[in-house]
Amino acid sequence: MRVAVCVKQIPDPASPYDLDPDTHFVVRPTDQVLDDTDRYGVEMGLQLAEQTEGTVTLVSMGPSGNLQGIRQALAMGADKAVIIDDGTLQGSDSLATAGILAAAIQREGFDLVIAGTESTDGYAGILPQQLAEFLGVPALTFAKKVSVEGDTVRIERQTQTGYDEVEAPVPALVSVTAGVVEPRYPTFKGIMQAKSKPVETLTAGDLGVEVTTKQKIIAIRPAPERASGELIEDDGEAHLKIVALLEQAKVI
Repeated sequence: MRVAVCVKQIPDPASPYDLDPDTHFVVRPTDQVLDDTDRYGVEMGLQLAEQTEGTVTLVSMGPSGNLQGIRQALAMGADKAVIIDDGTLQGSDSLATAGILAAAIQREGFDLVIAGTESTDGYAGILPQQLAEFLGVPALTFAKKVSVEGDTVRIERQTQTGYDEVEAPVPALVSVTAGVVEPRYPTFKGIMQAKSKPVETLTAGDLGVEVTTKQKIIAIRPAPERASGELIEDDGEAHLKIVALLEQAKVI
C-alpha cells in the first residue's frame, strides 16, 4: 500500500518568533520542527505500511529551511519526502494549500492519504476535507482507530458521545486524532538513515498549479487583558446578586 502522509514544519512553539512588518505573517526560521499533531499521522502511516508491505511518502508545503522537521519524520521510518517550497505560495489559504498538496500526491500516486485534523499554527481544521475533494476520494475524519482489510479502510470516528464506525474503499483519505496511536521515537539508526533518504523539492510551477486564493492580514492587535471579576460580599443575599448578574449575562 502506498501511503501519503501530510506533514507540516512549523516554528518551534517554545521559541520566540517574529512577524513581517509589512505582511504580518510569521517569519519562518531556518530551524523548524515537525508539527506535533503530525507525528500521529506519520506513526499511523508507518503501521499501515508495515502491515501491507507498503511505503510512506511525506508531503509538505512550506519553506524547507534546514529540513529539521522533515528529517524527524524520516527518522521515524518514512521512505521519502516531497516538499513544495515556493515563495509565491506565501499567504495561501486552506483551499489553495489543499490544491497544491493534492497535485503533489497525485503526482506520486497513492492508495491512502493520512493527515492530522488541523495544524497547531493555523487551526483551520478544514484542509483534510478539501484535500479529499481535490483528490476525488472519500474523507474519513477524526479517526481514533484505523484498520485496513483488503481494499477497505475502516475507522472509529470520534464523536462527543462515543464513536461512529465508518468504512470506505481505497483510495481514501483519513484524518487522525492525537489519540489514534502512540508515536515512536526515532532510533539512532533511523536518524542516521534519514540523512540519506530522498527529499524532492518542487514549486507550484513544477506541479502545473496556479494559486489564486490567498489570505491577507490587514492588522494585528494584542488580545485584551482579562478584566478582573466583580467581588460580591455575602450579606445574606449574595445569591440574589449572583442570579441577577447571570440573568444580565443571559446565562439563565
